[in-house]
Amino acid sequence: MKILAIETSCDDTSIALIQTPAPSGRGSFNFIERRKEERISFNILSNVISSQTEIHKKWGGVYPALAKREHQRNLIPVLEKALKKAQELKIENRKLQIEEKRLRILKKILKREPELLDNFLNFIPKIKKPRIEAIALTVGPGLEPCLWAGVNFAKALAYFWQIPIIPVNHIEAHIYANFIGNFKFQISNFKTLFPAVCLVVSGGHTQLILMKNIGNYKILGETQDDAAGECLDKVARTLGLEYPGGPVIENKSSEFKIKNLESKIKLPRPMIHSKDYNFSFSGLKTAVLYDFRKRNPKVRKNKDYIRQICAETQQSVIDVLIRKTIKAVKNYRIKSIILGGGVIANNELRKQFREKIKKEVPGLKLYIPDPKFCTDNAAMVAVVSFFHRKEKKNWKGIKARADLRINK
Repeated sequence: MKILAIETSCDDTSIALIQTPAPSGRGSFNFIERRKEERISFNILSNVISSQTEIHKKWGGVYPALAKREHQRNLIPVLEKALKKAQELKIENRKLQIEEKRLRILKKILKREPELLDNFLNFIPKIKKPRIEAIALTVGPGLEPCLWAGVNFAKALAYFWQIPIIPVNHIEAHIYANFIGNFKFQISNFKTLFPAVCLVVSGGHTQLILMKNIGNYKILGETQDDAAGECLDKVARTLGLEYPGGPVIENKSSEFKIKNLESKIKLPRPMIHSKDYNFSFSGLKTAVLYDFRKRNPKVRKNKDYIRQICAETQQSVIDVLIRKTIKAVKNYRIKSIILGGGVIANNELRKQFREKIKKEVPGLKLYIPDPKFCTDNAAMVAVVSFFHRKEKKNWKGIKARADLRINK
């Protein structure tokens, strides 16, 4: 089966088409019934991403109203590229005339997105319906204005093409990013995969989740203020560096490490010794601000100082994330660790996670997505929808849920 997926939870507009394994039996996917030697893999036909990074740089972060406007502009061009790359774009000889009733409903669905409506009516009626069985859609969590842009677009497509929508949790999608690419696993591997501890780290979320099985989750801990990625963005802004902060801080940190210098700056590791699994990165951001302010203007502009404080900031985040994760692993009967989210693309974090796991819990399986699937993308949304096919809905029952939780 083929699934078209839409992701607009923040500032990346992404649309993907994937070909999934064929469901067994009567359209159900039952791991026990399938042959144990059978492998599951997802064929990514296209995964197009339009980034708004350059637009939001001057703000030092994502401006929701601006991000929504860009989603409205980008959705049709991104869809066109995704369909073309997947060889599913077929132009009709003539533009389909939309009957008055259908046009009225489409206008109602997209009444808050007039520019998107115009783009929709100028493009969709002149193409042949792609060979897809459903639309996978990120409905939350995320920035509400951005989510609604994707939701209303998906509803219009679902109505026009008469296909169902499968709502997807964005956090769950980051976990399932591990099932893309080179990760081809046997059914029998699921017995060695769960229960797992999942660490999802991004600009808006830092959560430690107990995954008992497919679709079965319990949040063990989460950030009480700033998420790790948000902290890095704010630190970068304090230091006069570009947005997004994570990649810039990683680059500066690597330059400091190449010089093989020892950091003279000592920053706190917030909540690293707390008895729970919660996180807090607001204090780290504040500590950087105080250190920066106490330096004279000449030092603030010094490249070695910037590299040093970036390296210490990054290491503080890494230390807390690894310590909390290993603590959860030891306190629960865990068979694997699954990482996900944009911050997990950080090379130093990936390296230190592998080293610590090998040293402290040898033999434990560690799953880390390909860096290109760590940041927001529609392919991971499509993969999640495959495991939740039975939850498909009519377009009328779909809405954005900015505060959606993963607990099930």
